[in-house]
Amino acid sequence: MAVPKSKVSKQRRNKRRSSVWKLDTPSVNVCPKCGAFRLPHRMCKSCMTYNGHDFNKAEAAPAGK
Repeated sequence: MAVPKSKVSKQRRNKRRSSVWKLDTPSVNVCPKCGAFRLPHRMCKSCMTYNGHDFNKAEAAPAGK
């Protein structure tokens, strides 16, 4: 069973738990079709396009049982 060799101080523990190490906010790109702001490598929420493909059209549901 793993047992720590010495006590971890409150300062060291809190440094480890802090959010200082987290990454910065992601960059924001402009949609080439509508000009709205969007995250890189994500579909544009306003015009529903990504990489020249339009995802706004609802796909036909298969005729079920």
